[in-house]
Amino acid sequence: MPRETAQALATRTRDITAGLRAAYPNAHCELNFANPLQLLIATILSAQCTDKRVNLVTAELFAKYRSAQDFADVDLAELERAVKTTGFFRNKAKNIQACCRTLVAKHGGAVPRTMDELTALDGVGRKTANVVLGNAFGINVGIVVDTHVTRLAHRLGLTRLTDAVKIEHALLPLVPRADWTRFSHWLIWHGRRRCGARKPDCDGCEIAKLCPSAGKAFQAGR
Repeated sequence: MPRETAQALATRTRDITAGLRAAYPNAHCELNFANPLQLLIATILSAQCTDKRVNLVTAELFAKYRSAQDFADVDLAELERAVKTTGFFRNKAKNIQACCRTLVAKHGGAVPRTMDELTALDGVGRKTANVVLGNAFGINVGIVVDTHVTRLAHRLGLTRLTDAVKIEHALLPLVPRADWTRFSHWLIWHGRRRCGARKPDCDGCEIAKLCPSAGKAFQAGR
């Protein structure tokens, strides 16, 4: 099979985007939050953890701790107990507290609105920063690349790269900037609802005709 040209890939990505937009018109971030600080903390907790579990934990967490100062002042052992069920709780609690202390010391307790300022915070990488910027502030700086986005980008033949940052930069020129945040939501929703890791529902897939992997068998994690 001949290698797909850049123009053909761009056209196919446009059609994939249109198909996903139609399939998931209400796609959104599935972490519960009421303000940028809550989303920042929830996203830190979501590493290696389901959104459902994080939402259960943050329902109690955010009722008790309402500001960056609250998280900065809480006893670390208490914070560890509060987030324990999200996994890797000691590291997450340490990062949340250090992050919030920096917010208090350098940003007046507010969450900054730039990639550089966000990624300078403890526990915040590019993925987390993109989540916060896109969903809390409506600022499209990049595309969130999580396990679902990585898997679907590979299956859809959008990139063969494996590093999350390189995948993101491969996707950026294929998607209009206005859609960067929504594009990640569409892929994540499709990955959760249709294109599972073990048994993708290719027969029911809304974009199967655009997918070079449609109908193929997959092993877990692919």
